[in-house]
Amino acid sequence: MTGPTAPSGAAPSAVDRSALMHNYAEPAVTFVRGEGSTLYDTEGRAYLDFLSGLAVTSLGHAHPVVAEAVATQARTLSHVSNIFGNVVGPDVAVTLDRLVGGGSERAGGQVFFANSGAEANECALKLARRWAGPGRFRVVSTNDAFHGRTLAALAATGQFEKQAAFAPMPEGFDHVPYGDIKAMDGAVDPDRVAAVLIEPILGEAGVVVPSSDYLGALRQLCTERNVLLMVDEIQTGLGRTGRWFAFHHLGIEPDVVTMAKALGNGMPVGACWARAEVAAAFVPGDHGSTFGGQPLAMAAAQATLAVMEAEDVPAMAAAAGARLRDGLERLPGVDHVRGEGLLLAAVLVNDFAGPACAESLRGGLVINAPRPDVLRFAPSLLVSDADIDRAVQTLSPILARLSAAFGFRDGPDQETGPGTTSQS
Repeated sequence: MTGPTAPSGAAPSAVDRSALMHNYAEPAVTFVRGEGSTLYDTEGRAYLDFLSGLAVTSLGHAHPVVAEAVATQARTLSHVSNIFGNVVGPDVAVTLDRLVGGGSERAGGQVFFANSGAEANECALKLARRWAGPGRFRVVSTNDAFHGRTLAALAATGQFEKQAAFAPMPEGFDHVPYGDIKAMDGAVDPDRVAAVLIEPILGEAGVVVPSSDYLGALRQLCTERNVLLMVDEIQTGLGRTGRWFAFHHLGIEPDVVTMAKALGNGMPVGACWARAEVAAAFVPGDHGSTFGGQPLAMAAAQATLAVMEAEDVPAMAAAAGARLRDGLERLPGVDHVRGEGLLLAAVLVNDFAGPACAESLRGGLVINAPRPDVLRFAPSLLVSDADIDRAVQTLSPILARLSAAFGFRDGPDQETGPGTTSQS
């Protein structure tokens, strides 16, 4: 892919990062502008974005409706303390309650607004303890799950290499293998456990999908033992998997749902929804956030949700995801593809996902590798067929070279799939 000339006012190529903490690796590219599914770097080069800022810009970059809503709100009222009310947040909460219910009728819950997914999960964890009362404070989550990097969310995260440098973790968190209902059955002691926190699809672990009966069995277990079922939909929610929420694929009703990422299409906003009788455990002063639910973030969320509903993004994600899956399954070096909708992983025949990402970036395609043998794809839910075909076409020669260099392990057909020769 060749990019256009540098846009007017583009930042210089040399960016001084010396004043930043070194908690992130040095970036290979610095982006200065985005439009739809395209990003532009400091040199004006164009990139096809199939990561969406880790499933955040689900309507694409600089969506005009969201941008106008944010600009208008910034000129009107950007912030007031939660000591006072604003007119935007309550409307967003009503919409989210309806979408949790499937889109047509409200689910009968209530919402707390935060700034991120980790904070949404922090709210859920505190709510579970408040609801369960003294003595029942433990939360069971799963190995390989990712729930955030604040201390309590990190303690719930089942990736122990991320915890090691910050030990000891807060007390009250247990982990069992993902997808293992027998292990969960043994861990959920109704006298000690307040909640189970679960991802319907493990995103950061490489887009791992459990068996079709796992969440249903988990719902039954939690009901029988009077334990909350809390579903972390931060990466999967708001249309990405082909339904408004991933739990809708299975027809279950969670007690608590957390969401963020796509909710503001790039503005920092998260939310914790809970059934009304669970939400009632909170009383004034129990929990709060200085910026949570402020008008600027709520305007972004309001506009984002309006576009999502108008465009029927779950249906778009299902159709576009089927096309992307078909293309990926035919690529050389791909063993299989897993995921739902437009949250997909290409599992490679060997551990060359890192080099594949680096070469893809040089070729103008943004993806990432959550595991050494996994490429993750989370493009805009409005992604075009032409861009899907273009992404697959870009990957085909890269994976052909790398799979030859690293060796096949009984890989699939090496064709590139329908439409992969089209240009955009």
